[in-house]
This record gives sequence, C-alpha cells and structure tokens, in this order.
Amino acid sequence: MAFGEITKQLAQQALGNSIKDALDPEPAKTAPAQPESAGATILAQAQAMQRALKPEEELVVLYNAGGETIRILEFYAPTLQVIVLTGIDSAKNITRIISPADALQLICKVMKSQTPAKPVRINFITPKPKSD
Repeated sequence: MAFGEITKQLAQQALGNSIKDALDPEPAKTAPAQPESAGATILAQAQAMQRALKPEEELVVLYNAGGETIRILEFYAPTLQVIVLTGIDSAKNITRIISPADALQLICKVMKSQTPAKPVRINFITPKPKSD
C-alpha cells in the first residue's frame, strides 16, 4: 500500500468519525461541570492574595456602603451563598455586613504595614462540610 493511499484512508476514517459524531442524536453522558459559587470564588481569591503576602505586607480589604468605608478583618461564610464580613469603620466601631455572595463588591489591596506595627491578617471562617 502506498503512502498516499494510507493518508487518504486515514483522512476518510477521520472524516467518517466526525460526521458520525455530528449526526449522533445522543451526546456523551458526561455530567456538566458545576460552576463554582460566587462565595467560594471570593473566599479563594482573598485567601490567595493573603497567602502571597511578604512578611511586612498586609491585605487591606474595604467595603463601601453609602458614604461609609469599612475595613474588613474577618470573612465568615455560613453558606457559600451568604458572606458575613466583620470589620471596623472610620470611628473604630465594630461593623458587620451580611450580604449575598453574588452581590458583594470589595476593594482589595496589598499595603506595607506601618512599622513597628505587626501586619494585620484577615481571618477566614468557612462552612463545615455536612456529614450525613
């Protein structure tokens, strides 16, 4: 069998397989990938930013509500659809924000800590997996 004939035969098989796949009325039985929730994404991104910090840096997470800005010190996720943020306002009052994860907008920035102060680290509390 000549090289040209082998190539032609391989091309015909490939074309035949692609046509068969296109005409197959039943698609493959694979489960669609579940999209990651907004809450899981927000927590993962903030945690990744904090893990990447140098010892003299801190992650500053801010939440703006109306004319007020709150510096976030803790993320608490009772579920991945709701996130509770705890922080301090400009008057140093402890403030909590309870928000649906898909509506949450935060400002995150890496800053050098004010020497000699120790850099602030954000606390993350995530939901416990349910055991049946």
